[in-house]
Amino acid sequence: MSRDEVRRDRLSQFVDLARIYRRWTKIQTAQALGREPSKVVPESGNPKLDLVVGLAEALDWDVGDVAEGIWRDEAEAYGEIETMAERGFAILDREAIEAHRAGEYRRMTELSRALFLAAHTGSERATAANRLAGAYDGLGRYTKALAALQRGLAEPGVPTHVRMMLEVNLANAHYALWHLVEACSVANSLVERFQSRPAETRTERVVQAFGHYVRGQSERRLIETDPLSGNSHAQRAREDLQIALTTYTTLAQEFDDASYAGIANTCTGAIFECDAALGVMDPLRAAEALSAGLDQVVDVVNYPPGDWLESYGWWAIFGCNVVLRGLSGPELYRHMAVFSNKTAEIAERMENWSMRERAFTFEHLRRQRMNESLGYATEWLLDDDDVRTVTGTMGRFPSFRETGWRILESARSLHTA
Repeated sequence: MSRDEVRRDRLSQFVDLARIYRRWTKIQTAQALGREPSKVVPESGNPKLDLVVGLAEALDWDVGDVAEGIWRDEAEAYGEIETMAERGFAILDREAIEAHRAGEYRRMTELSRALFLAAHTGSERATAANRLAGAYDGLGRYTKALAALQRGLAEPGVPTHVRMMLEVNLANAHYALWHLVEACSVANSLVERFQSRPAETRTERVVQAFGHYVRGQSERRLIETDPLSGNSHAQRAREDLQIALTTYTTLAQEFDDASYAGIANTCTGAIFECDAALGVMDPLRAAEALSAGLDQVVDVVNYPPGDWLESYGWWAIFGCNVVLRGLSGPELYRHMAVFSNKTAEIAERMENWSMRERAFTFEHLRRQRMNESLGYATEWLLDDDDVRTVTGTMGRFPSFRETGWRILESARSLHTA
C-alpha cells in the first residue's frame, strides 16, 4: 500500500469508529462531519483540520490523539518495525542503549517500538517503555515520555529495579514539565523507600540520589511558583540537593563516572540559588559565584556535550533566578545579559529543550524589566531559527505557550530564506 492508501485506510477506520460509537447511520455521520456521504474520506488520505476536530468531538477523544492515530509512524505501517523486532529483545535493547549514548534519539524511538513487539513479559514491556521514554526525553517530548512511563508502570510483574527506574524517570518527566507537586510526590515515595533500609546496589544508590535530586530541584522551582512558602521550599530544596551532591560525588569517585560528577556540579549551583533565597548568602555574591563558575565554559562550541556542560547551563539558569529575585537596576541587567546568553548558548550546543524554554523565558523577562525602566519598548529581532525554536518550545511545554505567543507577537521576525 502507498502512504496515501495507508492514511486513507486509517481515516476510514476512525470514521467507522465514530459511526459505531454514536450509533449513527452513514448519512448522519457525514452530516455530523460536514461532508457529503460519498466524500467523507479524501482520496489523498490527508484530512482537513475541521474533519479531525469533528472526529475528535464524535469520539470524545483529544484532537491530538486523533491526529496521531492518522499520521502515526510510517515505518510502523510499512512493517519496518516488525522486521526490526525479529532481531530479538536482547539485541534490540543493547542497540537502544547504544543509540541513547550516541544521542540518536529518533533511531531509539524506532528501536523501542520494535522492543514492544519483541517483548514477551511484563518486565520486557516495561523496559521497552523506559527506553521509549528515554528517547522522547532526548527529543524534548516530555509529555510523550510521561505517557510511555505510565504505560510501563501499568505492566504486571515488573521487577523492583525496573519499576524504580520507571518511577524516578516519571518524577523527572513531571519536573521537566513543571508538574512540581507531582514530581515531589513521586520522588518522595522513592526517597522514603530507602528510609527503612539503605540502598545497596549501584542502581538503588543512583535511584536514591536522583530521587533527592528531583525532589530538591522541584522544591527549588516552587520558590518561584509558591512565593508565600518560598523559605520552606528553599530549605527543603537545600537539604535534598546537599544529599544528592554528596551521593553523586561518592558515586563519581567510586565508579569513575564523569556523568555523576556533572550532576553533582548541578547540585552545587542550585545550592547557591537556595542560599540566596534563604538570605544566608547575599544575592550579588551568589550571582558573582555562579558567574565565576561559567568561566569554565567560555568557549561553549568547543566544549564536549555531556553532563558537565549541561550542569553549567543550569548554573546560568540558577544565576538568572538569583538576579531576578535579588537585584535591580544596572546590576540586574548586566548579570541577566550574561546568564541568559550563556543559557541560550549551552541550550543550543546541548539541543536541550528545557534550557531553551528557560532561555526564552528569561530573555522575555529581562526585556520586560528593561522596557519598564526605559519607558518604551526596545526592538527584539528574531530570525527563522529563533522562530523555529520558540515554536518547538511551545509545542513541548504547555506552560510556555502564553509566553511564546507574547514573544512572537512583540518581536520582529527577520526571514532569512
